[in-house]
Amino acid sequence: MKQLSKETVNWLDVGEEESGQRIDNYLIRWLKGVPKSHVYRILRSGEVRVNKGRIGPEYRVKAGDRVRVPPVRVSQGSAHGTSGAPKWGARVKFDILYEDAALLVINKPSGLAVHGGSGISLGAIEQLREARPEAKFLELVHRLDRDTSGVLMFAKKRSTLVALHEQLREGRVQKIYLALVRGHWRDVKRTVKAPLQKYLLANGERRVSVNDEGQAAHTIFRLRESWPRADPPFSLLEAELKTGRTHQIRVHLAHLDFPIAGDDKYGDFELNKTQKKQILRRMFLHAFRARIAHPDTGAELRFEAKLPDDLQKCLDYLKQEHAQTV
Repeated sequence: MKQLSKETVNWLDVGEEESGQRIDNYLIRWLKGVPKSHVYRILRSGEVRVNKGRIGPEYRVKAGDRVRVPPVRVSQGSAHGTSGAPKWGARVKFDILYEDAALLVINKPSGLAVHGGSGISLGAIEQLREARPEAKFLELVHRLDRDTSGVLMFAKKRSTLVALHEQLREGRVQKIYLALVRGHWRDVKRTVKAPLQKYLLANGERRVSVNDEGQAAHTIFRLRESWPRADPPFSLLEAELKTGRTHQIRVHLAHLDFPIAGDDKYGDFELNKTQKKQILRRMFLHAFRARIAHPDTGAELRFEAKLPDDLQKCLDYLKQEHAQTV
């Protein structure tokens, strides 16, 4: 990707792989470090032109479009501290599970957001784009909560993104998570269909609850291991998403009174405090496995992300301290 001039007008030619993006997302991709609010300001003011004509932020660029970008200065203080290092924190060396010309799959670490926001951090997508300046297109296929680790997919072509989103809508993508929950889970397999509705707390934080007026949500849980003699008892579950609602696994389990260990939004808060002092310092939820049809060839692809060391140590502790049963 070429370096844009901050002193003069720039002209960008839209390539085939960039075709179909909204103009605001296209510009944000090129204008790294420029606040989104400023990108929208130059769009509203008409300073951005496509093929010499004015466009709105909803316009989708097409291969062959010529985009005029005005000079845009980036304030050094807005993204960097006095040392020159980004204030958002250290970069991550990603564990790449799979990559080809269409697709990139990583094992996302816990604590890393999938995208940046509110000036808190550079997310996975921003860090990958920064590490791959030559990439003309790189977009998230789906999302993971910040505290959730595991399989995360990125499209390297617009056609890949469209194809995988279609597979997601049609329920043809298999996504399986591992969750450690409080309680003695007795069913080998349990299907949960409980609609979920979003709401906001008084402080503006987003939450989700089971509500008959919410969106349909479907999760299949399978028991892997249990420690009924522990105090309190714990169970390790596989959770297969049939729909992809916000916080779906976390809310379904909390609704069943089997909260995920370490969950700071829907969990057992007193238990979480005890666990932090002993064996677990974050939420035990890991995107363990995914299966898709390759968007170009149709061949079945399976991705599996090894359980992180901190979660594995938690299981090792339970196995050592308590006899396990299934």
